[in-house]
Amino acid sequence: MSGLVPTKVFLTKGLGRHKYQLKSFEEALRTAGVAQQNLVQVSSILPPKCKMVSRENGLKSLKPGEICYCVLARSDTNEHGRIIVSGIGVAVPRDRSQWGYLSEVHGYGMSQQDAADMAEDLAAGMLGTTLGLEVDPNQAWSEKEQVYKSSGLIIRTTNITQTARGQQDLWTTTVALAVFLFD
Repeated sequence: MSGLVPTKVFLTKGLGRHKYQLKSFEEALRTAGVAQQNLVQVSSILPPKCKMVSRENGLKSLKPGEICYCVLARSDTNEHGRIIVSGIGVAVPRDRSQWGYLSEVHGYGMSQQDAADMAEDLAAGMLGTTLGLEVDPNQAWSEKEQVYKSSGLIIRTTNITQTARGQQDLWTTTVALAVFLFD
């Protein structure tokens, strides 16, 4: 039996609120468009030649009940006022026969921009080290991004990030996903 290698990936995000944690998670998946899928979490490799497609086109490819492999970031809180965040970062190598990286950020108290930067920084950092790039980890993402992109080895980074603030007497859940598709 040969291994499954995805040919496409799309990014999506969602936010849910409910008095029960599980229902809040389901609501977040619903707003992300994937509540009708059987999700299987995988680690952070973007397969060689895997094409990024739009959320709209990706969702059109799904069938209810289908097993979907994904990289999933999830945060939950039932604390009023607590900020939660979920993000997925993507780093794509110039050489498309090389694999890329996806990263997950789950956290508390971060702004949307800080979480988005962290997601891209993590993905680019993992890809960069496999390509032999060493970047000062104490630099800001904006500085590291320029080093990675000027190297000519990393063609693109991106992210999808969802933040929310917890509400009184409700669970709040954020999700961000990279969902893999097969031709």
